Amino acid sequence: MSQIILKTGSSGRQKVRLNGWPWVLPALLLLLWSIAAERHWMPEQILPAPSVVADTALSLLAGDLLSQWAFSLQHLLLGLLAGAFAGTVLGALFGLVPGASRRVEPLFYALAQIPTLGWIPLFMVLFGIDNGLKLAVIIKTTIVPMTINTQQAVVGVPHTLSEAARVMNFSRWQRLRWLVIPASLPGWFTGLRLALSQAWVSLIVVELLASSEGIGYLMVWGRQLFQLDIVFVTIAVVGFSGMLMEWAANRAFSRLVFWPQPAVGRLAWKPQASWQGLQLPILLLALWQLASRWGWIDGALFSSPLAVAGRFMQGAASGELGTAMLASLGRAFTGGAAGIAAGLLCGLLLALRPRAGQIVTPSLNVLRHIALFAWLPLLTAWVGNDNVGKIVFIALASFFPMFFSTLQAVLQRSPQLDEVARVLRLGGLLRLRMLILPGAAPGIFAGLRLAMIYAWLGNIGAEYFMSSGVGIGSLMINAQQLLDMPTILCGMVLVGLTGAALDKAGRLLELRATRWRQQEPS
Repeated sequence: MSQIILKTGSSGRQKVRLNGWPWVLPALLLLLWSIAAERHWMPEQILPAPSVVADTALSLLAGDLLSQWAFSLQHLLLGLLAGAFAGTVLGALFGLVPGASRRVEPLFYALAQIPTLGWIPLFMVLFGIDNGLKLAVIIKTTIVPMTINTQQAVVGVPHTLSEAARVMNFSRWQRLRWLVIPASLPGWFTGLRLALSQAWVSLIVVELLASSEGIGYLMVWGRQLFQLDIVFVTIAVVGFSGMLMEWAANRAFSRLVFWPQPAVGRLAWKPQASWQGLQLPILLLALWQLASRWGWIDGALFSSPLAVAGRFMQGAASGELGTAMLASLGRAFTGGAAGIAAGLLCGLLLALRPRAGQIVTPSLNVLRHIALFAWLPLLTAWVGNDNVGKIVFIALASFFPMFFSTLQAVLQRSPQLDEVARVLRLGGLLRLRMLILPGAAPGIFAGLRLAMIYAWLGNIGAEYFMSSGVGIGSLMINAQQLLDMPTILCGMVLVGLTGAALDKAGRLLELRATRWRQQEPS
């Protein structure tokens, strides 16, 4: 969090000065925490004293904290390796074989629209709540970003290099070894970074929902006993793990990637539109229906497409699905609007006030590394399991992407804008409205798109953990307990379609604000 600044003195020697501003906010919060605990402003069960948390951390270190942490990291590594390998193979196949891309990519894209949270009830029925569930969730989480980024990296290999390879009579293996792999490595590493962060979050979700081992299980155990000191310690471990993973990924990238990074291209990825892309989905649906009809698969575990369609019509006619979707969308909108507004205002304030940014931003950056769903046990203890608790969690989910996108967009604005503001003698508000916001619009709208998606995913996750009340997530998790597969599959489709619609709306807003990025080279 601290920064080392090199300054050159009058003698020409460099002096090292430690920037202590990033430590101001943590020190103040620790002081306030100690005073609140000492004077009993809040019950000890709600807010344990820092000394109690420190003692708990030492006792857990001497106990099974490290073993539970290692258990989680082991499953993360196994699932990440399997998902990264499968995603790399699929991405290379889509990028190098046009026929496979036309036939398989649309189906893959359709399944990728369903977020990992939407798959969890189905995976719980198919794989149980043991280690198989964790591996299945991590593999699914990893395979999507790895496939997409690998394909984009392979397709993005410059044509001039391919022509040079043909002139030099490279064999297929030589072209792959000396051209495709080095040129694709930056994009592949981008996918790996995304996969690593998303896999860690997914693992924490699974361990919170259904597990008897792991750091998430330890967190839930502390919450059930109402020992929030254990929850604080596990949250710190989750955050430290996220920071360690990011550091390791950056080190690996700097050591292995020597190929220059490609210029910024299209923001959106979508499959090639072709009638051939409908062949495989139609064939699989027909085989699925025939297998269910003839008893090749257990209908209780995998309902037929017609049964799912019938359940959808029944739910639509009775209003059950509509009511659940409206409740979820309303909750996501309320929490998302609050989080987006807070992220936008905080990002603008800290970007335009450098001293405040030095104090607050490092602390928020540390909190960013804590997996989102690791906050749930703490929030449920402080806020409750009702609708208010869900909205607070959704606001938190949408705050971070909006905040950091706004912060970076404003900080990276052109210095010429400030020069223009000084020449024109623009006031603060006028300068913000006419220069800063339009110049930072691409980054702000990109953050808005991410925040909308995170708000929807946060709502689904909150309804899983706080299943009381109406909502599509609550409907799915209750159906999983009853082994009601048609309802689970209907919920998955609705969650995926809603997420795709929000992503499309966000991309349209982003594209309108970033037209210059969409121009194709002549």
